[in-house]
Amino acid sequence: EDQKVQQSLQRALHTLKGSARMAGAIRLGELTHIMESRIEEALEAGDFPDALFVDLEEKMDRLSLDLERMADGPEPEAAAQPAAAPAEAPRAEPPLPSPAAMLRINADTLDHLINESGEISIARTRVEAELRALKQSVADLSESIARMRGQLREVEVQADSQMQSRQSELEERNREFDPLEFDRYTRLQELTRLMAESLHDAASIQQSLSKNLGESDAALVHQARTSRDVQQELMRMRAVPFSILDERLYRIVRQTTRELGKKAELHIEGSQVEMDRSVLERIGAPLEHMLRNALAHGLELPGARAAAGKPEAGRLSISLRQESNEIALILSDDGAGLDLERLRSKAADKGLLQPGQAASDAELMQLIFVSGLSTAEVVTELSGRGIGMDVVRNAITAVGGRVEIASERGRGTTFTIYLPLTLAVTQAVLVRAGGSVLAVASAMVEQVLRLKAEAMSERYAAQAIEFQERQYPLYSLSQLVGAGGSAVQGYNSVLLLRSGIQRIALHVDELVGNQEIVVKSIGPQLARVPGVAGATVLADGSIVLIVNPVQLMQHARVVTERTVHPVAPAPVPAAPVIMVVDDSLTVRKITSRLLEREGYQVLTAKDGLDALEQMRDVLPGVMLVDIEMPRMDGFDLTRNVRGDPRTRGIPIIMISSRTAEKHRSQAAGLGVNVFLGKPYPEAELLQHISDYLRGEHR
Repeated sequence: EDQKVQQSLQRALHTLKGSARMAGAIRLGELTHIMESRIEEALEAGDFPDALFVDLEEKMDRLSLDLERMADGPEPEAAAQPAAAPAEAPRAEPPLPSPAAMLRINADTLDHLINESGEISIARTRVEAELRALKQSVADLSESIARMRGQLREVEVQADSQMQSRQSELEERNREFDPLEFDRYTRLQELTRLMAESLHDAASIQQSLSKNLGESDAALVHQARTSRDVQQELMRMRAVPFSILDERLYRIVRQTTRELGKKAELHIEGSQVEMDRSVLERIGAPLEHMLRNALAHGLELPGARAAAGKPEAGRLSISLRQESNEIALILSDDGAGLDLERLRSKAADKGLLQPGQAASDAELMQLIFVSGLSTAEVVTELSGRGIGMDVVRNAITAVGGRVEIASERGRGTTFTIYLPLTLAVTQAVLVRAGGSVLAVASAMVEQVLRLKAEAMSERYAAQAIEFQERQYPLYSLSQLVGAGGSAVQGYNSVLLLRSGIQRIALHVDELVGNQEIVVKSIGPQLARVPGVAGATVLADGSIVLIVNPVQLMQHARVVTERTVHPVAPAPVPAAPVIMVVDDSLTVRKITSRLLEREGYQVLTAKDGLDALEQMRDVLPGVMLVDIEMPRMDGFDLTRNVRGDPRTRGIPIIMISSRTAEKHRSQAAGLGVNVFLGKPYPEAELLQHISDYLRGEHR
């Protein structure tokens, strides 16, 4: 009824017809001519029956398919020509100047550039790691210089005292000589002056290093910002709007409704949202299947809808929005909803549910993703084999997405699909499980908890963690990846994860930290391994797998149920903790490496006060203590440890270069168990530690 729309449609068809014939697409031109004629006849008659629109939509679908085939051919420019053709016959007019030059670039080349920008990020992360280590070394150097300055001052005071004493003695013995004739300064004082100058030089070098480190850090931050901007621009070049799928999805709905004898309308909102081209390509087929499923299983026939007080034409809607670094795609219908009782019956027939086994509505809804299970009465070309939704979930999971279901009987069903903005770069939490470092997508993490050993053991006994009125089944990541259970330590890191409607609590051996990672392809060998979503390369060059612990849990549970009765995850006894207390950085490092090679956990403290502060949280199994330390020496530390009922029983092995009998006697009197001199025999030290941890010699 709107003349502007009529004229616009006629102009578009006329232009398309002329352009198609010019390009040699004769069949396309004839089809467009038939559509143009049908519209003119209807306009002249002033009659627009439903059959007219059905006929035009069928021809429009054929036209769209022809254009797609042409676009896939050797000359895609022919398909793009109609949109760029003028509305009337071409005239010899100069083209309008373009606001910006356009350049076509091969998609593979763009992907290569994005991968290279990812390699730049990896290299930058490696430099950042080295810079952090260098900062720590400079901080240790500053601490050592400060300690040496204090020691040198003490030597100077002692030397001056000796000099004054010697001068007095000489004056008594040689009163006839002028004091100025004596050399008041000995070689010792000369050396202390030289050492002071050298120490000042070292301090100057340390200050220069600190300044250079600050400038390097600032330059690295600027480089990180620049590389991130370049990376984001490259990502934006690869991003495409969802709207390129619109016509394809509309066509699927029209064709399927005609085949099923149903009526439906598809509404798409937010189609201007952009996402990674590869993500969009991979979800196209799953979306088509979900739309067909909604029409075949969800929407009722027109008569049934009218009887239920609904419009004869069903409503399908797709809406998109961006949430953080994800795209939320919501597909809903106003059909009959999921028949949960039928799902329960079918699952029981398949052996997925035991007779009388309780299952929540959410668990029953997840059954539609099980391969081989379908609620359809008969198998048709559209549905009934029970393999479609299984493929849909696998396809969504393959791109790092997840899907959630909500359904109300008689009111409809809603699928919420969360998709990553890009497949190239993402935020991940790095965790340690056994001897391996793994990555978990940050989008899955709802909360991170730190639990003491007692609380952790209680949660293991309950097999779950309750947080904000939600139950999270507890699993050990080490156990899920086949490395044995996680050790219960003084403080334990637990990730509360969510994937779809599944929630679990994941106990990890160590929380390494959050990091932006570059996702790498894992190849066909690992692509089908359950729970492995990809891989990345860390700053030190090590390869880290990106895992989905919820899928690992589901796979482990299926395997367990096939073999034996499920066993609750049991905590593994933690490796013994050894505390090394020494003001020498070198001694702390060498001793720590020796003990870690033997499988011990190591805590280090630079003096007695530092050790006492750490022992408030963690009690070591054995303490290795030096004597001479700033703030609190080894004797005072031993006196404090033995005076506290909480720490009184901790074995103490004193290691010092002061090996005189008076030092040994004082140590024994304070309650030191073993006294060793520096350098100590490694085998003897390890034997003492092993004996005390086993309870011998106590």
